[in-house]
Amino acid sequence: MAGSEWGIGMTRKLFGTDGVRGQANSYPMTAEMALRLGAAAGRYFRRDGGSAHRVVIGKDTRLSGYMLENALTAGLTSTGMNVLLLGPVPTPAVGFLTRSMRADLGVMISASHNPHQDNGIKFFGPDGFKLSDEAEAEIEASLEGEILPAKPESIGRAKRIEDAKGRYQEFVKTTVPAGVRLDGLKVVIDCANGAAYKAAPEVLWELGAEVVPVGVSPNGTNINDRCGSTHTQTAAEAVVAHGADVGICLDGDADRVMILDSQGKVADGDQIMALMATRWAEDGRLRGGALVATVMSNLGLERHLQGRGLRLERTAVGDRYVVERMREKGFNLGGEQSGHIVMTDYATTGDGLVAGLQFLVEMARTGESAATLARQFETVPQMLKNVRYAQGKQPLLEAEVQAVIAAMEARVAGRGRILIRKSGTEPLVRVMAECEDSGLLSEVVETIVSAVEKAAR
Repeated sequence: MAGSEWGIGMTRKLFGTDGVRGQANSYPMTAEMALRLGAAAGRYFRRDGGSAHRVVIGKDTRLSGYMLENALTAGLTSTGMNVLLLGPVPTPAVGFLTRSMRADLGVMISASHNPHQDNGIKFFGPDGFKLSDEAEAEIEASLEGEILPAKPESIGRAKRIEDAKGRYQEFVKTTVPAGVRLDGLKVVIDCANGAAYKAAPEVLWELGAEVVPVGVSPNGTNINDRCGSTHTQTAAEAVVAHGADVGICLDGDADRVMILDSQGKVADGDQIMALMATRWAEDGRLRGGALVATVMSNLGLERHLQGRGLRLERTAVGDRYVVERMREKGFNLGGEQSGHIVMTDYATTGDGLVAGLQFLVEMARTGESAATLARQFETVPQMLKNVRYAQGKQPLLEAEVQAVIAAMEARVAGRGRILIRKSGTEPLVRVMAECEDSGLLSEVVETIVSAVEKAAR
């Protein structure tokens, strides 16, 4: 099953696969652009000319969040939107509160798992789901012209919502079945010094768990720094040192999760989705008999599902495309290998805390260990390498690179697959391959990486 994918939404200049993202204080993550983007989004949602339009704005713990929050607020209020500032909350909290508070628009200021130097802006519609490609393209197009401001008497107001975190926490606890408690479970929770640094430990404690918090001291620059779902070693060490039953690792905006067993071994999104799909199917809860995941998910997951009479529906990379397929076909479970787990029975986007809780519920309900629950299938050997490219370079368009990719696809034909794509959030080419023959796998990936690196200079 060979193939390559060149990316989706590449014609848009500003919006990537998950909103607008870049290095803080550099285009497009400048205060000026955030102000204009806020105004453009405000004008888009005030096309009917009515009154009482409102927008909620959340952010993670990055230092640049203050700057972007103020700029977005200025832009939005200039077009007559009333702004409700949530403060530091997870991305899924913005999706939930946009709908719960009857807002026309939700905005999350975050660069997710990226380092603190980066930041991003993503939008949610009034239904709590991320905006469509078409809506983002229309907002982006309006940036090219003059954005009509509101009349002086119609300028919007801004105020802080003090109980945003509490509202989200109470919602999260409703996703745990009645009567289920986490008493007796010792849980390491790594919040990546990010948006869930208060909410996640409090929810776990209130549900009865003994909590060992990690990554809960944000200072504006330590988000995702040697902690969280992209650096699980810190939490793994804490799990072993404290004799914990399980570890939950979130990323900076808490829409991703990785699970650690009592030995600190990592279970990625594929294993978590396999568990949820299997259990939900047994309970008659898995709509359509299918799980939606991206082209990055392991072949082992696909085989695991097929062995149980279930289907894996693959999409392009990006949780937004997973959600779009779920909504289109009525599925209620999907996600990404990277740890975005989307359960539309509960949330409109990936929610790392909710997914982690569902795993803990299975531990509490069955009495099985994290190690048992987190090893649902044997993975097909998979290798992923990233190649950073210089600004202005398009290494995947080079004839030499395309020739190498074609040759390597022929090598693995019938034994695996190759996926080459540009990141939607960073100047990276991602080279991924799967193959039962680990020696061939390494050779294929290294050959392609070498060709891309040469073209990327």
